[in-house]
Amino acid sequence: MADTAGRPVKRSLTLRGHRTSVSLEEPFWTAFRGMAEARGQTLNGLATEIDEARGAEVGLASAIRVAVLRDLQRQSE
Repeated sequence: MADTAGRPVKRSLTLRGHRTSVSLEEPFWTAFRGMAEARGQTLNGLATEIDEARGAEVGLASAIRVAVLRDLQRQSE
């Protein structure tokens, strides 16, 4: 069986009342859920916060990946 960890998985999120789809690899979804849980936020709430902070030239999926990476880096310091 092939390893599917690197294959993006599309899931729906609701940002400020609007549905959107985001494709992330499963390890990023897992870390993203953990990040939201650790902050006492919903996945949609954290996604909205990340969406509001990103620049117009940065896609939401990329912004989530970077936020997850930065969070994990902070944890390892």
